Amino acid sequence: MFFENVRIAAQQVGILYIIVFIGAISDKIGLFTEKTAKACTDLLFYIITPCVIIRSFLNQEFTKETGIKLLIAVGCGFLMHLVAIVLNIPLYRKGDREKNILFRYSSIYGNVGYMTLPLTEAILGDEGVFYCSAVVMAFNAVSFTHGVYIMNNVDGKFDKKKLILNPGVLSVLIGLPLFLFKIKLPALINEPISYLASMQTPIAMLIFGTFLSHTKLNDIFKHKKILLVAFMKLLVLPAAMVGIYYLLGITGTLLIALTISACAPTANNTVMFAAKYNKDTSLAAQIVATVSFMSIITIPLIIAAVQTIA
Repeated sequence: MFFENVRIAAQQVGILYIIVFIGAISDKIGLFTEKTAKACTDLLFYIITPCVIIRSFLNQEFTKETGIKLLIAVGCGFLMHLVAIVLNIPLYRKGDREKNILFRYSSIYGNVGYMTLPLTEAILGDEGVFYCSAVVMAFNAVSFTHGVYIMNNVDGKFDKKKLILNPGVLSVLIGLPLFLFKIKLPALINEPISYLASMQTPIAMLIFGTFLSHTKLNDIFKHKKILLVAFMKLLVLPAAMVGIYYLLGITGTLLIALTISACAPTANNTVMFAAKYNKDTSLAAQIVATVSFMSIITIPLIIAAVQTIA
């Protein structure tokens, strides 16, 4: 089981980085450049990601049992992000403020969609995917509120309306009633949403690749805080959440699924948000790349440990 977990995690990272590599090559030959990628960021931010969120609600069948399980998993998802926020409060205070913003965001928000959903499906099946999908809902709600606040809070000034009037929150407000009231959209609407949502990973990875192509990988070792991000994201947060979930009496499939979500490396949308809010996209790409590679080792180790107590 341990080596199978290693294989699955490595495969997911490998798939991701093949697309990233294509994006990097496309930038180098002038086919899909960093300038074009920045223009595509708004498409990803305002259109494609909201479709992903809405689709996550449409794909869940509401029953009393699934509703209760959804509430528990969503609540645990919010709890995980709250713990991550609190753990990182004392960190990243010294040095360049703009870089510290990226380090803080990267330590809090994980790749709970692309990395954890396929891994969970392989290990736990549909039930595990359902729990992790609920964590994705919490991620979207928090990242598009607190996450946007971190990225767009310039000199302590922030438009509070953006906590509500942003694509992530508005998408949840659209998707939640569809789930609760079992509303099935006609194919004329549902299919375009599904098609657009399926574009998220390839476009995000291509954009990531263009930014990474302008990054000197040797610079990774110049930023010791990247290693601190990896330590907090891949070891401290998962350990803290396993302890909390265990104390709350959570066991079995739910415990394993929630642990997998807590193990996720830095979110890919760190690069998307960095581009959107004029942060250092090169540094963002370095962080995501480094933490993702390290997760190949940490994810299976933690999963194997938790499976013994679940």
